[in-house]
Amino acid sequence: MTEPRRDPRIVRMVHQVLMPGFVGTEPPGWLARAVDEGTGAVLYFGPNLTGDPAALSQTLHGLRPDLVLASDEEGGRVTRLHAVQGSPYPGHGELGATGDLARTRAVAHAMGGELRGVGIDAALAPVVDVNVNPRNPVIGPRAFGADPREVAGHGTAFIRGLQEAGVAAAAKHFPGHGDTEVDSHLALPVVDVDLATLRRRELPPFAAAIQAGARMVMVGHIRVPALGEAPASLDPGAYALLRGELGFEGVAVTDALDMRAVARHLGRGELDGIADGAVGALRAGADLLCLGNPHEAGGSDEKIFGATVERIFAALSDGTVPVARLAEAAGRVGELAAWCARRRP
Repeated sequence: MTEPRRDPRIVRMVHQVLMPGFVGTEPPGWLARAVDEGTGAVLYFGPNLTGDPAALSQTLHGLRPDLVLASDEEGGRVTRLHAVQGSPYPGHGELGATGDLARTRAVAHAMGGELRGVGIDAALAPVVDVNVNPRNPVIGPRAFGADPREVAGHGTAFIRGLQEAGVAAAAKHFPGHGDTEVDSHLALPVVDVDLATLRRRELPPFAAAIQAGARMVMVGHIRVPALGEAPASLDPGAYALLRGELGFEGVAVTDALDMRAVARHLGRGELDGIADGAVGALRAGADLLCLGNPHEAGGSDEKIFGATVERIFAALSDGTVPVARLAEAAGRVGELAAWCARRRP
């Protein structure tokens, strides 16, 4: 086999499966070069959008029109576009409490219209976790509720509203972050239930999201012993469940790989945790690797990206990640990019 770094097709595929963040309100030089190499997506954080978001998106799409620009936009307490003043849109918990699916769809459609207006192609939403544990420190009002059918209904409405506005949705956090007492930003949560419980309680909203046409499903850093010992994001069993049992054919995107759940599971430091986590997730079945928030990593955006690229090349060279797995992932990201590009004004 040709050395992966010397094969232009493989170089482009390696870049295509990556979704880095960056520091600043304009694309730094390293990011412009990465986009030229084929980087599939860029994730905005609040500090990126304090200037002129539309101009920033125009610049990035000018570098390559099929680049996917994404943002965490749930409404309520989770927003990037309105990080300074707070989201004008109600959170999932407020929407779920009303029981009004038409309102949920309308809110998501309005949010999608605003995102599309500033050039954002994808929202990492909705949360379709079933919030069954009142001690959950990270989901709570981010969830539509504690009943799987109600969560499924609102999640479906949100996805349809968002995607009708031309913005790709990502149902999260598969296979379900609702029954946890640990924040995966800080440590590795465990959902220790049998598969029957998982199928009855956690999975129906994801199945409904897939039926509604969600372009992405975000796989969380949650260990489910019934599926495997690794976090779901790094666990082949979780992707087999998502693809085989639920029939999902879109992009499986990881939760942010800089979250401590990954590094602690791997027994690595922050930088190695991100890079090794990316390899593990890609090997397990992920398509798009979210590298996380460089603003919380001391601004080391270029270092994080470079280390991850090198670790993936090494994994391709030694066979840890088959080229066929990379090609499958890159192909799905390419299909997402084409969907997003077709829906731009």
